[in-house]
Amino acid sequence: MPTTKKPDVGRKPRPKKCPDCNGAGEITETVRVGVRKGRATDDRQTAMCLTCWGSGEAPAD
Repeated sequence: MPTTKKPDVGRKPRPKKCPDCNGAGEITETVRVGVRKGRATDDRQTAMCLTCWGSGEAPAD
């Protein structure tokens, strides 16, 4: 006798990941030095993702 699939009662769908930070909530930026040309260095710094404000979830349109 085949089993029947139970309905998903009480389950909420998972929110989609932010496309900019891949759900991490943080992005890495290259450190730039200099006034006019802004030479990029090998150093990196982390910053909060401005698209999702650090939540990691895709913004609602």
